[in-house]
This record gives sequence, structure tokens and C-alpha cells, in this order.
Amino acid sequence: MKTALFALMTAALVSAPAMADLKLATEKNCMACHAVDKKLVGPAYKDVAAKYSGQKDAADKLAAKILKGSTGVWGPVPMPANAQVSEADAKKLAAWILTQK
Repeated sequence: MKTALFALMTAALVSAPAMADLKLATEKNCMACHAVDKKLVGPAYKDVAAKYSGQKDAADKLAAKILKGSTGVWGPVPMPANAQVSEADAKKLAAWILTQK
């Protein structure tokens, strides 16, 4: 019984930060165009993470794209700037996106 309880508590602690950032992405309307594991209007977050994997400045690049928008990186549909996201939230979102697999 103790082992099962420990496993459940550990899983909750490990997934809590991921869920918090998913919540932030939902609150900031990112999930209207993106999903973690499939392409919607924009690329899946797991595909973004794979594309930027191993790049030292990936989090900063992604945070800038969240704030300012971008065009042509994933096809013809532009990603608009997201004025409702603060710089701190953009950095949190970028860091979270890069953890998706």
C-alpha cells in the first residue's frame, strides 16, 4: 500500500509543473492553434521541441516568436504576436514546449 501511495504522489509531483504550463498555454489561447501531439493550425509542440532540440538559445528564440510572432517557419500560415503574454510567461511557455516529446 505504501509503495502504491508513494508512486502516486511521485507521479503527481512530476506532472504538476507540466500541467501548470499546459494550463498557462490554455489560458493564453496557445492551444487554439497548437496541440502537444498533433498539428492544428500551427505545429505540434512535440515537433517544435524536436526542431529546436540541442540549440543553446532555443528557449530565447521561441519566447521571442511567442511575443512577436513569426512567418514562414512552419509553412505559409503566420503565427501572430501574442500581446496577452508577458515576457516571463513567454519564457515559461518556451521552456515547457521544449520538454514535449
